[in-house]
Amino acid sequence: MESFWQDLRYAARMLGKNPGFAAVVVLSLALGIGANTTAFGWIEAVLRNPLQGVEHGDRMVSIETVTQSGETIDSSYDDYRDYRDKARSLDGAVAFKDRPLSLGNENSSERVWGLMVSGNYFQFLGLRPAAGRFFSAEEQDEKPNAHPVAVLSSGLWKSRFNSDPKISGKTIKLNRQDFTIVGVAPAEFQGTIVGLSFDIYVPLRMYTQLTGGGNWLDDRGSRPLPILARLKPGVRVEEARAEIQTIAAQNASAFADTNQGLSATVLPLAQGRYGVQSHLATLLHILMAAGGMILLIVCANVANLLLARATSRQRELSVRLALGASRGRLVRQLLTESLLLAVLGGGAGVLLAMWMGDSLGLLLPVTGLPVARLARLDRTVLLFTVLLSVGAGMVFGLLPALHAVKGGVHESLKEGGRSATPSGRSRRIRGLLVVSEVGLALVALVGAGLFIQSFEKAKESDTGFEPHNVLLVSLQLSTSGYDRQQIFDFLRRAQERIAALPGVKAASYAEDVPLGFSMGSWETLEVDGYVPRSSDNMKIYRNLIPPGYFDLMRIPLVAGRDFTERDDDKSPWVAVVNEAFVRRFLAGREPIGRKFNTWGRNLTIVGLVKDSRYHARNGAPEPYFYVPFLQFSNASTGVALHIRTAGQPEAMLPAVRQQLAAIDPSVTAFGTTSLDDYIGASTYIQKSAAMLLTVLGALALLLASLGLYSVVAYSIAQRTREIGIRMALGAQRADILKLVVGQGMALAVTGVAAGIVAALGLTRFLSSLLFGVSATDPATFAGVAMLLAAVALMASYVPAQRAARVDPMVALRYE
Repeated sequence: MESFWQDLRYAARMLGKNPGFAAVVVLSLALGIGANTTAFGWIEAVLRNPLQGVEHGDRMVSIETVTQSGETIDSSYDDYRDYRDKARSLDGAVAFKDRPLSLGNENSSERVWGLMVSGNYFQFLGLRPAAGRFFSAEEQDEKPNAHPVAVLSSGLWKSRFNSDPKISGKTIKLNRQDFTIVGVAPAEFQGTIVGLSFDIYVPLRMYTQLTGGGNWLDDRGSRPLPILARLKPGVRVEEARAEIQTIAAQNASAFADTNQGLSATVLPLAQGRYGVQSHLATLLHILMAAGGMILLIVCANVANLLLARATSRQRELSVRLALGASRGRLVRQLLTESLLLAVLGGGAGVLLAMWMGDSLGLLLPVTGLPVARLARLDRTVLLFTVLLSVGAGMVFGLLPALHAVKGGVHESLKEGGRSATPSGRSRRIRGLLVVSEVGLALVALVGAGLFIQSFEKAKESDTGFEPHNVLLVSLQLSTSGYDRQQIFDFLRRAQERIAALPGVKAASYAEDVPLGFSMGSWETLEVDGYVPRSSDNMKIYRNLIPPGYFDLMRIPLVAGRDFTERDDDKSPWVAVVNEAFVRRFLAGREPIGRKFNTWGRNLTIVGLVKDSRYHARNGAPEPYFYVPFLQFSNASTGVALHIRTAGQPEAMLPAVRQQLAAIDPSVTAFGTTSLDDYIGASTYIQKSAAMLLTVLGALALLLASLGLYSVVAYSIAQRTREIGIRMALGAQRADILKLVVGQGMALAVTGVAAGIVAALGLTRFLSSLLFGVSATDPATFAGVAMLLAAVALMASYVPAQRAARVDPMVALRYE
C-alpha cells in the first residue's frame, strides 16, 4: 500500500512539472468520458432502469395487444383483469391511463397531468408514501365512481401545497369534482410511462365522473390502456409471453365479437410502445456508439502523447533500470501516471455530463406531454464513469508503458540523449494510432452527413397539407365540467370569434393533429364488399373534424362533399376517406355512397380527399377516414384549435386567449404552438441525430487532426539533424515540404481507406432511420473523405513549413 501512495505522489509531481501536457490530456479525456457518461445517463434513464424507486424494476414488462397484421396496440380493462388474475408467470399487473386535469375551482385553476390507475397500483409497485398513505383495500375495489381519492406527486405537493405534512384528508377539485388527498408519492417516482412525469394519481374507476365520458372500462372492445406487469422470480420473458398468448387465444374464442383475431405479447420495457423509449431507443444506441468512437480517438491521442513523453524520458527510465529498478516496477509507475490522468479526466467528464445532461430534452419538439428529465447521474452512472475512466487509463497507458521499458539498458542510455530518434517500432505504433483516429473520425462524420441529408429531405417532403402559418391551441373542455352539448356550443362560439380576428384567415379544430408523437385514434372497420385476408389489419386510424377543416389544412377534396353543420347525431352517419382507403378497400372503384361499419354503425362515404401524412413522412400513404365531430365526439374528447393566420401564428396567441377567456375564463388553453413546430416530432430522430452527431463528428475531426499534427510535429523534432543534413547536401525547401506532408498524407489516406470500409459495414444499421438518402450514399462518403484529406493536409503542412525553414548549420551545431 505504501508503494502505491509513493507511486501516486511521484506521478503527481511528474505531472506538475508538465502542466501543459497534463491539461491537454485531462481536457481530451473530459470530452470523451463526458460524452459517454451523458449518453449512458440517457440510456439508464430511458432504457435500462426507467422506473426509479419501483420494487424489482428489472422484472417489469409491458403487455400489449397484437392485431392480425402484427401491430401492437393498447388493451381493454377486461383483458387486463384476465392477464392479472390468470397468468401464473406474473407477480401482478397494473393498468393506467394518462389524462390532463384541471386542479382548482372555476375562478382559479391550473392544468396538471394525471395518471388514472388501477386500485392495486402503488401496492404492486412497492412504493412507500412520502406523506399519508396510498389507496386502501376498500378503495382498491372496482366500483365505478365510488372512491374520489387522489395521491399527489412529490413535485406538486411541494410547489402547490408547500410540502404540508398534514395534506392527507384535505379536499381539492379535479375537473370541478371533489377529491380527497390521501397521500404523496416518493420524490424519485414520476409514474409508469417512461420519460413522462405526472402530478397526481386517481383511481381508474373514477374515469367517468372525471371526464363525463362513457363507461368504456366495462367494454371489452375498448382498448385504451397500457398494462405493466412484473415477472415472477426466475421467469423469462419468453415464458410469460407464451402464457399471455394462451390467455389471449382463449379470449379470442370466448369473446369473438370483440377479440377475434387478436393476440397479445409480453415485451421488456425498453421495447414497449408506450413511452419515449419507443422513439429514442435507436437514437440513444447510435449516440452511445458515437461516444465510444470519440473515446477511442481520445485514447489514441493520449497514447501518442504518452509515447512521445516516454521517448523524452528514455534516459531517466534507463538510469532507473541501471540502478536496479525492475521493469514491472517502472510499468506500474507509468500506469499510475496514466490512471491519475484518467481519474482527473473522469472527474472533469462528470462535470461536463452534468452540464450536457438536459441537452436531449432541449431537442424535443412541442408535445404538450409532461416530459420528465431525460438525464440521470446516479450511482450506476457514476460507477460506469469510474470504470470507464480506469479502463481508458489502462487502454492509453499500457502500450506506452510497455514500450518505454523495452530494450536493453546500455542501448537505451546511448540513445537516451537529445540526439536520440524514435525507433522504427515507435513510429509504426504512433502511425497506427493516427490511422485509427482518422478512420474513426470518418465513420462519425459519415453518420452525421447522412443524418443531416436525411433531416433536410424530411423537412422538404410533401405532407399532403399546408403546415405553415397555423397556430394550434389545445383544449380539454371536460376539465371544466362541460357536457357534450356545452362543448359544441363553446367550440362554435370560439370558432366564430377567432375567425373574425384581424390577421386570421380561417379557424377550425380537430381531435387529433397529424405527424406528432401521438399516434391518434383508430377503429375496427368492416367495409361492404371487402373480404379481409387473415393478415389484414382492419384497425384504421381516423379523426373527428368539423366542416371547413379540409379547407384550413388545404387538403384537396377530390370527389363528393365536405361535412356540413347538418351532419350531427340526428342525421345519417357519414365519413370522408382518403385515396389510400379507396385503393385498399374499394379497389379504386367510385367511393361516394359506399358504406363501412364501425362503432356498430353503418357509415356512408360522402367525400374523398387527397392522401396526406399522419404518422410518418416516409413509406406508402395509409388508409385514413374522417367523421363529423358533431356525430361522434363525447364529453371526454379533447380538441386542438387550428388557426390559419396571415403572419406569424404565435403573434395571434394573446388575442386568441382573450377570445377564449371572454367565453369562459375557467377554460385553460395548453399546448400552444405552431403546426410547423408540432410536426417536428416526425423528424425528431433525424434532427437529433444530425445535431448530436455533427457535434461529435466535429470533435472527432478536431481530435484526429490534432493527433496527426502531433505525430508529424514530433517526428520533425526528432529528425531535426536528419533534415539539416538533407538540406546541407542540397535538398530544397520544396523537397522537405514534400517529404513531411507526404508522411502525414500517407497516414491520412490509409485512415480514410480503413474508415470507408468500416463505415460501409456500420451505416447499413442506420437504413431504417434515414429518409430519402441511402446509407451508402457516395456523395456523403466522398465529401467526408475530401474534408478529412483537406484537414490532414493542413495538419501536415503547418509543421512541414517549420521543417522547411530549418537552418542546416544551426541544426547540425544543435545536435
